[in-house]
Amino acid sequence: MTPVELFGFIADVINNSKVKLEWTTASETNNEGFEIERSNDKTNWRLIGFKEGKGTTTETHNYSFTDDLLDTSSSKLYYRLKQVDYDGSFEYSDIVEVDIAPSTYSLSQNYPNPFNPSTTIKYSIPDVISTGGRNLLVTLKVYDILGKEVATLANEEKPAGKYEVDFNAANLTSGIYFYQLKSGQFIEIKKMVMVK
Repeated sequence: MTPVELFGFIADVINNSKVKLEWTTASETNNEGFEIERSNDKTNWRLIGFKEGKGTTTETHNYSFTDDLLDTSSSKLYYRLKQVDYDGSFEYSDIVEVDIAPSTYSLSQNYPNPFNPSTTIKYSIPDVISTGGRNLLVTLKVYDILGKEVATLANEEKPAGKYEVDFNAANLTSGIYFYQLKSGQFIEIKKMVMVK
């Protein structure tokens, strides 16, 4: 007999920034709990949370866990549950898959700002449905106050997803700089300040 009768393990994306996992047990025997694991390649798994089980019960129980996607830039994620008994034995659930590709372009304000000498710039490329199913050329460039290009941070075709790039301005002088994200018809520019 299976120590935990698990069914209905699902994952829903919320605002492209969180994934809500939900599952139900019909019965549990010696269930210490569930380790929640995440992967972006179905090979390397990372523990991201734990939900305490109900021990031994014949009642139905609903569980949920929300994963904040602050530390990942993957456009596809995989989740599984590792159900652990009090004696240390365990069993894995089926794997659920979610697509978290953004639906629109976005260019975030660099952080920190002002900066010295490096800062991080985050941006998003929309899913392939909105781009006709193909990757688009993406350029991310930095310009000085006079409009002279001082750095190219990205210049390649990219799949949908969230990206971040570190910009090191150690060789530049203090002042105001602009960074521009360009892809297809999309162009956005933001200002940043380098202070030495």
